Amino acid sequence: MTHQSGQRTVTLVPILLIMLSFVPVVAGAVRLTELTGGAAITPENARFFAAPLPVMLHIVGASTYCVLGAFQFVPGFRRRRPGWHRAAGRLLIVCGLLAALTGLWMTLFSPLPAGDDGLLSGFRILFGTAMAACILLGLAAIRRRDITRHRAWMIRGYAIGQGAGTQALIHLPAALVIGTPDGLTRTLLLGAAWVINLAVAEWIIRS
Repeated sequence: MTHQSGQRTVTLVPILLIMLSFVPVVAGAVRLTELTGGAAITPENARFFAAPLPVMLHIVGASTYCVLGAFQFVPGFRRRRPGWHRAAGRLLIVCGLLAALTGLWMTLFSPLPAGDDGLLSGFRILFGTAMAACILLGLAAIRRRDITRHRAWMIRGYAIGQGAGTQALIHLPAALVIGTPDGLTRTLLLGAAWVINLAVAEWIIRS
């Protein structure tokens, strides 16, 4: 690979990650507008109005985490602007933990629609806890000046945080092939998205 093609690949990374975030960020913005704009309460959105604060914090935290976090994957930018990297990193730790912890709160304490309990709730608890743990382990590593482990843990945490983007990505072809997934099929597809992201993260870490 030439130097120029390598540079193009590096430049494409944040663009692709932001594109992956597009559907969940837009959906979150619509939900946020609904909650703050006095939309009519329907059977479909009533559970969000029942406890709007964690929903809004989750949307803001997750959206910021996914979009801003994409720029942490540009090595040249980190080298040229180390102060920006550190400042953004502090904000990302807050946003990532906010997204993970509010996601756990909603899974454990909010009313869930039919089909979202059971195995799917287990997946959300597992990966939400893993995301928070990865971020905290990454923070502990950088406080020890262990940059290699800091990078690895933060990549894993970001991969889990991007789960909603990958879920939207794999649901489209699934819907075209088998129709709108539901039941166990939907649950397994949602879980597969997190597994795929973590597999890609491990590949990046090791390469």
